[in-house]
Amino acid sequence: MDFSAAAALSAHSMQTKASVLAARGIGKTVKSGDADLVILRDIDLAVTSGEALAVVGASGSGKSTLLALLAGLDTPSVGTVMLDGVDLFSLDEDQRAQLRGRLLGFVFQSFQLLPALTALENVMLPLELARVDDAEARAREMLVRVGLGERLQHYPKHLSGGEQQRVALARALATSPGLLLLDEPLSALDARVRVRLRDEIKELQRRLGVTTVMVTHDQEEALSMADRIVVMNQGRIEQIGTPREIYEMPATPFTADFVGKVNVLPAIVEQGGVCRVGTMSLVLGRSDLISGTAVKLYLRPEDIALSMNGTTATNTLPATVAKVEFLGAFCMVGVALDTPGAPPLVLNVPRHAVAQAQLRPGTAVSVCLPPAALRILS
Repeated sequence: MDFSAAAALSAHSMQTKASVLAARGIGKTVKSGDADLVILRDIDLAVTSGEALAVVGASGSGKSTLLALLAGLDTPSVGTVMLDGVDLFSLDEDQRAQLRGRLLGFVFQSFQLLPALTALENVMLPLELARVDDAEARAREMLVRVGLGERLQHYPKHLSGGEQQRVALARALATSPGLLLLDEPLSALDARVRVRLRDEIKELQRRLGVTTVMVTHDQEEALSMADRIVVMNQGRIEQIGTPREIYEMPATPFTADFVGKVNVLPAIVEQGGVCRVGTMSLVLGRSDLISGTAVKLYLRPEDIALSMNGTTATNTLPATVAKVEFLGAFCMVGVALDTPGAPPLVLNVPRHAVAQAQLRPGTAVSVCLPPAALRILS
């Protein structure tokens, strides 16, 4: 399936559900000295009921500002945000605060637990402020759901970082919000805790069916936790799609390069579905491009096949190993193609295969660049 068809299918499936949150024509500009600094521009986005949406982008891309606008914590220069059918910015600040208290749950990078309160009391607090009956029973239930049933009376200083984040999550979910907003929720935790917690949050979100918008700089986190991903670049939405669409069918060079690792090969299209990279020719698997067009070929490291004995597969090229970087379960192998003008490539090779083939700098190999794996972006 090509990207346009996949995107259309994804968009159609989302339109069949009600939008809990929608941003229409959002822009944000601030003064920087005598100049106007554009933070966000032309943002159109709808979040459907029960969906987990991740917003990713480099520092300064506008993702945190977007989250603040979606929550009504900041005001756009132009555009509207509809929350549960209500125009957020047609309300005054007190009315927006009341709507947030009724519909939104927040989890922040810093956890924001009150140190003088126990885990149970931290979760009870928003329930008591909302005058919810049986606040203690509800708080206990949520802490049990996040695996802290035995830590109810512990103060934050006696909890690990992962446990504190679970308390923050339980507190956010305790009021049964219609929308959960997560701002870099796992970035302050170590790698092993992050992986475990992201799986737990994903499972809990789907079990409860709570609509979720998460901002993260961690692409792997977004790929594993989200139903759809919004890729942002310099204040604009670069692409919206499912994790598979974003990774396998990037619509722009930025998306291809930002989400995951990628090899980039500048090429010139020739006749007959072939392109030229340096002095070598590669079969593209498509013939709809105009001869002479300059393009870039994008190829994921895991899509390149390596052989020690040669092969007759299409786009098989001789190469020499330039470096081998051990990364645990696999090695990142850098190769130089034995063709003038060709850029170096990196590929993922299982560590046992590296050991079996005794790969080291200077080893002669063959690499295959499958036509179906070559993404063409002009």
